Amino acid sequence: MTESDEILAIPLWINGHAYLTMAPAFFDVRDPRSGRVRRRTPLCGAAEAQAAVASAGSALPSWAARTTVERAQLLTLVGDALAGYASHFAHLIAEETGKPGEAAAAEVSDAVALLRTTSPDGGAAGGIVAVVSDDAAPLLGLLQSAFPALLAGATVVLKPSPKAPSAAFALAELTARSGFPAGVVNVLHGDLAAIEGLCAATAVSVLLFSGDPALGAAVRAIAAGHGKPFRG
Repeated sequence: MTESDEILAIPLWINGHAYLTMAPAFFDVRDPRSGRVRRRTPLCGAAEAQAAVASAGSALPSWAARTTVERAQLLTLVGDALAGYASHFAHLIAEETGKPGEAAAAEVSDAVALLRTTSPDGGAAGGIVAVVSDDAAPLLGLLQSAFPALLAGATVVLKPSPKAPSAAFALAELTARSGFPAGVVNVLHGDLAAIEGLCAATAVSVLLFSGDPALGAAVRAIAAGHGKPFRG
């Protein structure tokens, strides 16, 4: 038995709850500081992407029908909950990215401040929005794209880096605890095959990317191959 065999895989988050799947492969999430495997990321594909998109689609009509004020209030509640778990989130970020503790804590603080913002972005994407980020800012990078979309009435599928998946999953848990309807926020794990699955889903209105330009170019090419709008 290898070290990684003893580590639990981190679930997806679909339709308001943890979602387990038998992925064909897994990515070992290592603490860059020690090299120790902390958890395993399932490398999902089209089937899991379709499940996440279907969940987001089911939640879209009622979420879009809420007022901006109502959506902002729920997002603020998530920000308040995140503030209460700031040290936990900072630990996850530092453990998976190797960031110094101060930098990880600053990322969480910036995420809290963003969630407590109430001014809508007139240019935010609507419909079902896929959000992809790398591991440079595994919490803030996703939220900088997802928050304006959620505030505008979109539902989202978050696809974090397989190197740093835990903050996105923990954030999804906080949305449920804060009263978000099931399906508004979903988390899909994986690599390029998961992105292919999202881009192949006709219900996805746009793919948003945050992170390294080289990875962004690869993601843009996948989106273009499926005729999917891309922002990044």
